[in-house]
Amino acid sequence: MGKSGQPQNEMLNGTLDRMILRTLVGSDARGHTIAKVEHTSQDVLDVEQGSLYPALHRLEDRKWVSSYWGLSENNRMANFYRLTPEGRKQLARETSRWRQMTPAIGLVMVEGEGAQ
Repeated sequence: MGKSGQPQNEMLNGTLDRMILRTLVGSDARGHTIAKVEHTSQDVLDVEQGSLYPALHRLEDRKWVSSYWGLSENNRMANFYRLTPEGRKQLARETSRWRQMTPAIGLVMVEGEGAQ
């Protein structure tokens, strides 16, 4: 479950892929590092491995992310993920759509509060 008490899949449905792509913009990362999105979200979002790794595999299947083996900071072999050029294009499309949708959803939610 997420920290808000909602089932994790419901809370992150449709946004986990975008968050992963955004996390990989700056540099390649291990799954463990990507899962720390909760720190970036001020501990609101809790990405569990049971959701993260299927999403990473889905993004690889779509060719938006690629993976490779490399040495971790403690000199152990680890799987790293990299944003592909196709992934960058998808993130740009998704970010544009997100910027359009967020204010619209906010308007609906505020309007909905007045109806109670």
